[in-house]
Amino acid sequence: MTNATASFVDVRRRAAREIRTAALTGAASRGSRGPVKSPMIVFAPGAGAPSSSEWMRGWTERLGTLGTIVPFDYRYQLAGRKRPDPLPTLIARHREVIASARGKAPLVLAGKSMGARVGCHASLVEPVDALICFGYPLKAAGSGKLRDEVLLALRTQVLFVQGSRDPLCPLELLAKIRPRMRCRNVLHVVEGGDHSLKVGKRTPQAPVDEAILAAVAAFLGTV
Repeated sequence: MTNATASFVDVRRRAAREIRTAALTGAASRGSRGPVKSPMIVFAPGAGAPSSSEWMRGWTERLGTLGTIVPFDYRYQLAGRKRPDPLPTLIARHREVIASARGKAPLVLAGKSMGARVGCHASLVEPVDALICFGYPLKAAGSGKLRDEVLLALRTQVLFVQGSRDPLCPLELLAKIRPRMRCRNVLHVVEGGDHSLKVGKRTPQAPVDEAILAAVAAFLGTV
């Protein structure tokens, strides 16, 4: 890494830390609600990457700076199968984890790809405070079927974190859906990011991840 690149990374990291701190402490000054409670974040994996995967472990650690993280796996993953369970079974597992995690802290459902979509479905039957979707799969892989019905039914505020190169969620398509949604929805775009929010070898990933984390912190500051 060159000195110029290292300097850029350091500046971005400091800025991200400042934004996270302001987001998490600033909300306490609004009104008379008292100190902000750190959220309980239930963190669901994608279809092909269980909670033990490098991506999930990395983001479990990062999100852990913002609250208490409850990563989990779906039943087919626990059984060592590759094919995901039917949607009702996925939702049932999600609800089990929600029930075990529920307490006095704000409850947030975060998820990677399929886990984000299932979390949206679960929020329709389980009261939660917010949703965070890392790479929401707006189009089904293979068939290209549009998965916007659950988004249009949401009543829970949601943050979308989407890569600009994600073939499963073209940003122009998401832009047409967001104004039709009934809930508050926020979008953070990872320029050059793929479905896993990776930007490639020519761009340092660390400052990109810091910027994502800052966006998550700012969003959680409004919960």
